[in-house]
Amino acid sequence: MTTSIALFNNKGGVGKTTLTYHLAHMVARMGWRVLAVDLDPQANLTSAFFDEDRLEGFWEQDSTETILSAVAPLIRQLGDVQVPTAHPTADRLWVVPGDLGLSSFEDRLSDAWPRSVLGEEGAIRVTTAFHRIIVGCAAQVSADVVFLDVGPNLGAINRAALLASNDLVVPLAADMFSLQGLRNLGPRLREWRAAWQTLGLPRVPSSIDAPAGTMNPLGYVVLQHAVRLDRPVKAYDRWLRRIPTEFHRAVLGEPDVSVSSANDLYQLASLRNYRSLMPLAQDARKPMFDLRAADGALGSTARLVQTCFHEFEDLAGRVMEAARIPLPVASRAWPQ
Repeated sequence: MTTSIALFNNKGGVGKTTLTYHLAHMVARMGWRVLAVDLDPQANLTSAFFDEDRLEGFWEQDSTETILSAVAPLIRQLGDVQVPTAHPTADRLWVVPGDLGLSSFEDRLSDAWPRSVLGEEGAIRVTTAFHRIIVGCAAQVSADVVFLDVGPNLGAINRAALLASNDLVVPLAADMFSLQGLRNLGPRLREWRAAWQTLGLPRVPSSIDAPAGTMNPLGYVVLQHAVRLDRPVKAYDRWLRRIPTEFHRAVLGEPDVSVSSANDLYQLASLRNYRSLMPLAQDARKPMFDLRAADGALGSTARLVQTCFHEFEDLAGRVMEAARIPLPVASRAWPQ
């Protein structure tokens, strides 16, 4: 059975797409079969995986290879979803490309939501479109896990995307804005989950494959904080201390709890700022932990590459364990 995991925070600029890209690569490296689906209308994940020639082909007007082409019949009200082909990008890793035009699906999804929870079949097909596309593409490649990259807002596209996810990982920056983002995110997740599971799901016809809408929070990842001697600098420390309690209160709905990062099982990782690795990785079109001397990773930079590999390896293992995805048959091997 395939598990879908959305990486989402309604606060932008926290490194969500970078995390999705590297996590997908690492999980595939560790032996699982991975499908990455770009449901962000900005399509940054697609740009990370593919060069400009491939992007130009995906985004041609008559293309049938993106998430937009898959929902186009619903947008035009001329039919149902058309499952696109998942594109291989590495061993055991496939991608369903995004499209900047996906924002045109927003109004259709917004209009369908209230009618879908009342049992209108046409509206249900719209609301469940992403789920059915994901299921179809995952079946093509026998994926163990699907990672969904989702835009930074609480709009109709993201509601449908999160509805299609079994689990949720929340990327955060150690700042006031991410803390406020948690306060907005938690109540909305519970509202969407309750509306779908109590009103919508019981009315779905047996002929339509519908998501359970669990949106189970696996935990959070704190990204891009600066470190000095492997400790967060003082400017970030106050926010790092507040994140665990806020996550439990806002997202998990535990109003009276007080938690520290030292004993919070929901803190999947606190990842450092990898400084010079990111521009090198972008130039080389590969993950940061795959950089080599030929890419400019020399001296202390090469040591940081190894640290990056081990930190993402640990994060990937924790995410897959939290999602209860069985260990893969294939074993991880350090790339030579």
